[in-house]
Amino acid sequence: MVLKLYGFTTSTCTLRVAVVLKEKNVPFEFIPVDLTKGAHKAPEFTAYQPFGQVPYIDDNGLILYESRAICRYIAAKYASQGTPLLPTDPTATALFEQAASTETSNYDPFVSGLAWELKFAMWFGGKTDEARAKLLQSQLSAKLDVYNVILGKQKYLAGNDITLADLFHLPYGSVLLGIGLDEFSSRPNVARWWKDISSRASWEAVKGGI
Repeated sequence: MVLKLYGFTTSTCTLRVAVVLKEKNVPFEFIPVDLTKGAHKAPEFTAYQPFGQVPYIDDNGLILYESRAICRYIAAKYASQGTPLLPTDPTATALFEQAASTETSNYDPFVSGLAWELKFAMWFGGKTDEARAKLLQSQLSAKLDVYNVILGKQKYLAGNDITLADLFHLPYGSVLLGIGLDEFSSRPNVARWWKDISSRASWEAVKGGI
């Protein structure tokens, strides 16, 4: 039974899962959930994803939500195919977890906040909080200065091999670039890294929507 991915075609978290499925060469069926009509809050959806958020997967009866958890599951279950994205050596695993934590703590809050203020708020009838957007951009800039130092010493965030931690950055980074906010190109090591991960065939296949 083919894995089913329930999500919204251009949702950042849905795309996070999709790029990993592509990277691991895992066939999947995409089941669209129309966020614009509130389908993610319907009882038939929340029966499987109780928070009413996308995405979730159904892998032969295993229901799993939270995009990063799904990605870890896919990378572990299909470890023998596609690109290795989860290390097995204890030291490499520790460095991966450090990099993954860096993404959730020192990147995602700022890029997701900016994406909301500068794009998604308007989709839902709101307006940009200019003061918050300015603060978030300043905070992101400081964080990426540190990324530039880290990436000056190694090819990827967890070392010299790509991992899930790198791919996790793609969806929101691409949203910001799409609205003209480029915090990458002025930092040479970050720019090199971003060009590397964003030009992968897996991301090219899904970045415009599933």
